Amino acid sequence: AGKRAVFCEKPLGTTVAEAEEAVEACRRAGVPLIVGTNHYFDPAWGRAKHHLTVSGGPVVSISVTLALAPNARYHELVTELPASAAAGRGAPDLTRAAVAAGVVRQLLTGLAIHDMPLVRDLVPRFERVVFARALPPLGYAVGFVAGGVPVQLTTVMLPEGADTLWRIAVATASDRLDVSFPPPFVHAGGARVRVRAADGRDTIYAHDPVDGYVAEWRALAELLDAGLPVEYDELLDDARYALRLADAAAELIGAAA
Repeated sequence: AGKRAVFCEKPLGTTVAEAEEAVEACRRAGVPLIVGTNHYFDPAWGRAKHHLTVSGGPVVSISVTLALAPNARYHELVTELPASAAAGRGAPDLTRAAVAAGVVRQLLTGLAIHDMPLVRDLVPRFERVVFARALPPLGYAVGFVAGGVPVQLTTVMLPEGADTLWRIAVATASDRLDVSFPPPFVHAGGARVRVRAADGRDTIYAHDPVDGYVAEWRALAELLDAGLPVEYDELLDDARYALRLADAAAELIGAAA
């Protein structure tokens, strides 16, 4: 279509075939492609990766924890909608295995997808899902193994719950690193990075005023202005990793019927 660049929200595709088609179209046209995984572009993640690289301790476990208020809470603060538009759908029947499997797959490709490039950065070889279940009223608990490292993903959305908690915790042989991201939709600066060492040292990194939303658009501008190479294969491997996880988790839940 003659476009100079493509910015795609995550996921890149809901199936591997869709993701491959999108990447190959951009590759053939020579068009820069950015996928909007804003957590990956957050400057705080670069600092966290640097610490993990220089600390020398192997990663022994990863957990990603989300406690989210429904999006409507934020929408109501910044929009004026007619009363009819505010009516929502009822909660899904998670006692039905097929429904639960579909909900978990959708949440993994819609929410967990934010952090899958980060997880793949640390443990790139996905192996198997160990457990998967839907959490009421809307959420999931999923555990999998990648490169011999256990990874746990937990998310719950509570209508009257607290404001967002969004944290990735990485344990190594010598410390624990926490990266706490700001709530979605806001420009509140980058994530907060904290390291607790086994010897009692507690390090809090300086907070960066630039958030992942800004950084991802700057990255797209740099691809255009500097003619930097596009990592098409990396983007595709990120999508394959997340979709393989989502499919395996949904299959495990469906098999329990």
